[in-house]
Amino acid sequence: MGDLSLEKPQPYYEQFYHMIKKMIYEGKFQPGERINETQLAKEFNVSKSPIREAIRILEKEGLLVVEKLKVVVYEPTLKDVKDIYFCRKALESFAVSLTTQMASDEELGEIEDLLEKTEQAIQANEDPDTIIILNEQFHNLIISFTRNSRLQKQVADLKGLIYYFRILNFKGESRAEAIIKQHRTIFNYMKKRDEKLAAEEMIKHLQLDVEHLIEVLSTPDEGSKIELKKNI
Repeated sequence: MGDLSLEKPQPYYEQFYHMIKKMIYEGKFQPGERINETQLAKEFNVSKSPIREAIRILEKEGLLVVEKLKVVVYEPTLKDVKDIYFCRKALESFAVSLTTQMASDEELGEIEDLLEKTEQAIQANEDPDTIIILNEQFHNLIISFTRNSRLQKQVADLKGLIYYFRILNFKGESRAEAIIKQHRTIFNYMKKRDEKLAAEEMIKHLQLDVEHLIEVLSTPDEGSKIELKKNI
């Protein structure tokens, strides 16, 4: 009996949080679309409380916006893209410089193993979501190995929107191949313990992401409601 334990069921608000977030990332909830908490509560036969809590968390992450008593899905703007990637370039160039200096050989080996796994996934034409997650892990490992909790928190505050843009950034022919090539260049300098060039390559990589992302958002897929609002 002492070895037995009960797993606590996931609270409703967490379930709704993950469900709504997934639907935003998959485009089932489109930018600017209203989230009707009354309708969701009725559909799932629950009170509004867990839905409101999920909405509160997603609003904090920037994926939902409350305007004029309505809850709507975040709509990307040119200013947002530039602002978020400005922050990423500052934070992640510093992170890669710090990790290049501080990471153990074993930790650098972990990053290299991840790159090899990503290359294999691309060659095997695995599901795009799998490759996107592997891409995210490359950046996450670099942040993690800085051992700087303040820096990690700054990046974590942008995590929801970073992943949202990361999905969009993978649209286009040969994007996965282009991104893994850039990651390899960054890592090669890390392996040589050249923090200056590793940081410079990270900035180049993220700038190329910005340029591609603006292009993708400026020319949305047919039938998609996602387009870049050009407010400054």
